[in-house]
Amino acid sequence: MKLVSYLDSTNASSVPSWGALIEESVVDLATPELRTLREAILRERIEGIARRLSDTQALKIMPLSRATLLPPIVDAEKILCVGLNYLRHAEEAKQVVPQRPSVFVRFNSSFVGHGQPVICPRESEQFDYEAEIAVVIGRRARRVSEADALEVVAGYTCIAENSVRDWQRHSNQATPGKNFVNSGGFGPWLVTQDEAPAPTDMVVTGRLNGEVVQHDSAANMIFSIPQIIAYVSTFTELMPGDVIATGTPAGVGMSRKPPRFLREGDTFEVAISGVGELRNPVHNDF
Repeated sequence: MKLVSYLDSTNASSVPSWGALIEESVVDLATPELRTLREAILRERIEGIARRLSDTQALKIMPLSRATLLPPIVDAEKILCVGLNYLRHAEEAKQVVPQRPSVFVRFNSSFVGHGQPVICPRESEQFDYEAEIAVVIGRRARRVSEADALEVVAGYTCIAENSVRDWQRHSNQATPGKNFVNSGGFGPWLVTQDEAPAPTDMVVTGRLNGEVVQHDSAANMIFSIPQIIAYVSTFTELMPGDVIATGTPAGVGMSRKPPRFLREGDTFEVAISGVGELRNPVHNDF
């Protein structure tokens, strides 16, 4: 399944909802008890969501063209991100290859959905792009082994885990440079694990104004997705709807000569093979 969170763009009083994408239509699956996709994954798991799709005649259906797409998970309890997780990216950043995953957090407010503008903060000229695979957790998980890690995955999506580089370097904690409001993109949908390729078969591509600036296979991650899940679930309990961004390939703007940062009028796209394509225009923060 492809699962989305959205607003009805034709209704000014529309409230966020969620549903399944079938061809060019959205089948609404929200109920008063399951107002968000995260709540549905928590209470029904992906299997329960699939069962409720069996009777589409009883469900509200609208054209995808009417939907304003939101981040698939609008209310994640945790958004955890891994830095320096591709060898060539660590090399271009002139960083020592990490022995353990480098993990930091992002807030829900730092992301927008597919097609929505990401915002260049007025406080910096170093707003950088980062194309990544994001994993959405499907069930509670604590101290999961690498061998069992993929069993707790609900699915995958695209994420533009963009960074404000100078603010990222204010200290050895990356949080300020990673959490400017509306600075990242997330979506367009969640592809459930049963319909997605194996993570090692996924290819990550970042395109800036149509030009390929990042391109690498997830098989070249320093820490695989099972290794990341096993590591993270050791220190925290992963919950349904939690999001893990798995790191960006080489080619980021700060490492180019001269540096190439995002500007008003740019468009950045993240393509994950077998998952989808996320597109966000870039606007200034006036």
